Amino acid sequence: MKIFFKAIFALFLLLALAIVSLNVWGRLTLGTLAIDTDAQRDNDANRVVLISGATGSVGDGLLKAAIQDPEVVQIHVISRRSSPRIDAGVESGKVELHLLEDFTDYSSLSAVLPDVNTVLWGLGTSSLNVDDETFTWIHVDFPVAFVKAWLDTRTEGPMSFHYITGMGTDPDGSRHWEREKGRAELEVAEMAAATDMRSFAYRSAMVRRTSERATSAEYVMETLLKPGFMVITAVDLGGAMLEIAARTDELPNGTIIDNADSIVYAQAYKEHAAQR
Repeated sequence: MKIFFKAIFALFLLLALAIVSLNVWGRLTLGTLAIDTDAQRDNDANRVVLISGATGSVGDGLLKAAIQDPEVVQIHVISRRSSPRIDAGVESGKVELHLLEDFTDYSSLSAVLPDVNTVLWGLGTSSLNVDDETFTWIHVDFPVAFVKAWLDTRTEGPMSFHYITGMGTDPDGSRHWEREKGRAELEVAEMAAATDMRSFAYRSAMVRRTSERATSAEYVMETLLKPGFMVITAVDLGGAMLEIAARTDELPNGTIIDNADSIVYAQAYKEHAAQR
């Protein structure tokens, strides 16, 4: 029995040490951008928003943020299926659902894409769920095909593409998922370079799901990881994206947004919302 309790205690200590280490690392390394406290905002920059992955754990929060934003007039959701939030948005008239089977073919959206200002790309899966080829198909081929189709319909701003790639993404990384997500970041930024479109890669850490979906364990982890800027809510991440999109002259195409940066822009978004 003593051995059992010793093992539990040792496991607890290891977990505590890991959490403290993450928070210290986050405090020391995250937060690379200097936010402009006097930035000008284009209130029409998010007039029409398109969201991918809206049925997922993060995408559901992005959709919730967009629905709640009064500056967003129309939301287009591309998905293979619907969800309670999508259904409610469609019923309200603010959301239009476009069911797709092939996320490398956007010809069915030819009448929609010219109007889109902001894209929140939350579509993705864990590398543990699929093989390398499928992972590349989802995380590189899908967004690259979309951006190509979008730029074929318009190249004048305001236009911004916000892609959640996740902490650890690295074009020169040792793991396949790190390299492929990094490659997607670079390819999208290169495609946008000669246009008015700006692309942003969000290397987020833990993203806590919406209140309708989150578990008690997620709230505990959120509390434990807050000191090191290692967690953000999905709704706040959506708010950060909308805030960055509205600041059309602040961040250049290809900017990497880490978790601490997202938190700062999410707070700026909230402050602006309070003034509306």
